[in-house]
Amino acid sequence: MAEGYAALFFSAFLAATILPFSSEVLLLGMAANGNWHPLSLFLFATSGNVFGSVVNWALGVFFLHWREHRWFPVRPSQLAKGEYWFNRFGLWTLLLAWVPIVGDPLTIVAGVLRVRFWLFLLLVSIGKAARYAVLLKLFGSL
Repeated sequence: MAEGYAALFFSAFLAATILPFSSEVLLLGMAANGNWHPLSLFLFATSGNVFGSVVNWALGVFFLHWREHRWFPVRPSQLAKGEYWFNRFGLWTLLLAWVPIVGDPLTIVAGVLRVRFWLFLLLVSIGKAARYAVLLKLFGSL
């Protein structure tokens, strides 16, 4: 049982990083199975996804000076798109950190712009928790 929750946490973590990954299939599969506690699914998915965004924030804060290197995980175009949205709409864009393609760069941009960590964590957590709650509710698990 613990391995399943760990797999969900890890898949949600990877889905929040720049790596192309999705946690929804595993989450909904586990929810449909009926052998997993819905609140635990919600908590493991949300915490893994938020932790992945924290890693992105740290990349923005600490590793941006390496952005010209080929191995840097964010393409310049992704970073520019994230900066555009962040500058246009401000901190509230972090509520959309769960959105595919733009959400991950937004969390890196938040680090680059040195958004206070507690505020970053609060907004990102609200957005990601809401997303997983809606998914689980739509599929009858919450």
